[in-house]
Amino acid sequence: MKVFVTGASGYIGGVVVEHLLAAGHEVAALARSEGAAARVGALGARAVRGGLADLGVLREAAAGSDAVVHAAVDYLEPAMREVEEPALEAMLGALDGGRGFVYASTALVYPDTAGGPPTEDAELDEASPQLFKLLGERQVLAASGVTATVLRGGLVYGRGGSALVTGMIGASRALGAAPYVGEGANLWSTIHVDDLARLYVAVLEKQVGGVYNASSHTRLRMRELAERIALVTGADPRPLSREAAAGAFGPLVAVLERGITLDPTRAEETFGWQARERGLLDDLSSGSYRDVLSGPPPEGGSAA
Repeated sequence: MKVFVTGASGYIGGVVVEHLLAAGHEVAALARSEGAAARVGALGARAVRGGLADLGVLREAAAGSDAVVHAAVDYLEPAMREVEEPALEAMLGALDGGRGFVYASTALVYPDTAGGPPTEDAELDEASPQLFKLLGERQVLAASGVTATVLRGGLVYGRGGSALVTGMIGASRALGAAPYVGEGANLWSTIHVDDLARLYVAVLEKQVGGVYNASSHTRLRMRELAERIALVTGADPRPLSREAAAGAFGPLVAVLERGITLDPTRAEETFGWQARERGLLDDLSSGSYRDVLSGPPPEGGSAA
């Protein structure tokens, strides 16, 4: 299968490319810089030079593929929807014959899940902190002529990555406290990046559309995660003050206080897939985050 991937030089997209290539598929990957092209080339993918604003490039690459994975995102771009909407239109419009399109979404499209993990058919949060993801989902699912699949990921971790986990590590080291606010009783579902990548491959190979929650069955309280980070960084296990948390995480503070839980049963039953990698707490204590933990703390106490 020929697969076109956006976001392949990033965290999730890069691991998805690795698993696609290992499964015997051919991958073309969007690369907006020389550095990005070098990274995707080192993975074994063919670099397609351009960015999300290069609609002709997107259209041509999608048209020449059997399926598309859209994992590109810039969470710091306030106009992300304005960037993504025409990019999605270009790629979706170039596909026909039921070819696959997989959209990387997030559990943050749901409201706070303190009442329990939502099903994929649950009401969504029109005030989501990542509203562009909710709007992107709707655009993809409404497209005609494609097999559209949306994967709503939980807290992704592993391979020493994840902006949120590494940000929490940085905040703990810089501020000397556990990176949470208040009681930290809110639960989060987690998913190792390799488990998530395997799900992407299963979706593409089975060509079944729809919406699927992507997580393991492991749920951690924010306090558990933050205290483990404090333990391995040598910080005080006390929580951050709201002022310190706001300085370290900015608008992400509101995310840290939400319940973000998922039930992956639909994905498991549809694709014969299950999460099997080591858990996040174990990975922090003795796994892939060693280099992050041993590196220099961020300047100025920022978790960015």
